[in-house]
Amino acid sequence: MMGDTALREQICLLAKSMFDRGLTGGSTGNISARTADGGLLVSPTGTSFGRLDPGRLSHFDTAGRLIDGDPPTKEMPLHAAFYDTRSSARAVVHLHSCHAVAWSMMPEVDPDNFLPPLTPYAIMKLGRVKLLPFFRPGDPAMGQAVRGLAGKRSAVMLANHGPVVAGKDVEAACNAIEELEDTARLAMLMRGVDARMLSSEQIMDLVSHFDVEWEG
Repeated sequence: MMGDTALREQICLLAKSMFDRGLTGGSTGNISARTADGGLLVSPTGTSFGRLDPGRLSHFDTAGRLIDGDPPTKEMPLHAAFYDTRSSARAVVHLHSCHAVAWSMMPEVDPDNFLPPLTPYAIMKLGRVKLLPFFRPGDPAMGQAVRGLAGKRSAVMLANHGPVVAGKDVEAACNAIEELEDTARLAMLMRGVDARMLSSEQIMDLVSHFDVEWEG
């Protein structure tokens, strides 16, 4: 398992990569990851993904106490909800990515299956994405809504706000949330077009072949 120093550097490297490509701007977005000893590293409140300092990440011990670093993101209840309900979650990332937010406002979106089946990759990396209603940023009710899913989803979309994805490690979580944004962008591009989407049979073949969490 990755050591603390390497994990800190990886968090900052991947966050900067997403910032540099416009996936989240200003001081938006937050990211966290489990340390080897079961603690947690979290991006601090009010920080930019483009300028995270590995030495100033919020560091929590296994009891959830802040032991060093700056104060954490106000979205901590959202991160905690994924860690507490999904045993496989070792990292959580939340962005304000433009196309995912735009797609969340469209009236035809299925709240139980946010992304249309346009490509195999979102299905493989995310399973079904749950669209949650709008919450005030930082509202603990967001975490309660995720807990209400009982660990059955690795990804949610906060309406008019942004996506949140849990993964087996930081790289997996970042790759998955980028796939979510790419698929939402395709959905916006295809809106109003009679696009040929994947069939139910093709979707279930992917779910079976890649052992995708799909029910719930």
